Amino acid sequence: MPLAQIYMLEGRTEAQKKAVIEKVTKALQEAVDAPVQSVRVCIIEMPSTNWGIGGVSAKDLGR
Repeated sequence: MPLAQIYMLEGRTEAQKKAVIEKVTKALQEAVDAPVQSVRVCIIEMPSTNWGIGGVSAKDLGR
């Protein structure tokens, strides 16, 4: 059972997250020849204050 965990900053729309799930599922299914029903995708959304880039929070970077 392939499992992909995707970490993203909060703010994506439901449609965008749905597209990520569909495309990552297809990519894993094709790459490892797994049945599509066995692929799992987990999106973990992080607030920008909890995400650091180069020692600075994403919020402070305007993201």
